[in-house]
Amino acid sequence: MSKRVVVYGGKGALGCTLVKHMKEKGWWVCSIDLTENTDADLNVVVKGDTLLDQSKHVLEEVKDQDKFDALFCVAGGWAGGNAANKDFVKNTDLMMKQSIWTSVISANVAAHHLNEGGLLTLAGAKPCLEATAGMIGYGLAKAAVHQMTTSLAQEGGGLPSGATVHTILPITLDTPMNRKWMPDADHTTWTPMPYIAEMFIKWTEDTSSRYPNGSLVQIVTTDSKTEESLV
Repeated sequence: MSKRVVVYGGKGALGCTLVKHMKEKGWWVCSIDLTENTDADLNVVVKGDTLLDQSKHVLEEVKDQDKFDALFCVAGGWAGGNAANKDFVKNTDLMMKQSIWTSVISANVAAHHLNEGGLLTLAGAKPCLEATAGMIGYGLAKAAVHQMTTSLAQEGGGLPSGATVHTILPITLDTPMNRKWMPDADHTTWTPMPYIAEMFIKWTEDTSSRYPNGSLVQIVTTDSKTEESLV
């Protein structure tokens, strides 16, 4: 049965992979990002300089759409630096916009436009379960997403009845940009993006394959074999 889904970050590396795989399934796909993904059925190009402005714009753009079966927030990025780094505040601000803002807007869209029993996924990071001295801004942004996941899953969190929220915690995804900047890394420890796409498709189609509501799902690849486990 065809599904209606939203990919927040639909023009990024992982987002493009999701859109491609889901379109191949015959699903209707909406991409939300700073630029259009021409493979999507509907594009919402994010506008506004504040979280409130961006949220209002996105909600306005989807308000007349039929409800969605799933929303996958895969927007994000990476910037490092400790508290003494000259770009510490700038990078922290960027990380908050890329991870926290997008997750907050995704949760708000899901609260109003997700079907009962639907699925919301957010993007966390396994390294951010611990201290991240060399990338404090990234660590605090992802930790906030982890916390929001458990809050959304609680009774009274605001999601539709029977809806599930999961946050994935990969280590390193096998993206073209990561290949470019880390050519000598051990790529057998990087998680292939199609693995994530197929996992999301499974969770959407088969509710029994989902983990308990509010789960933080660690995704670890070793010797090119990927496994999932809960925090």
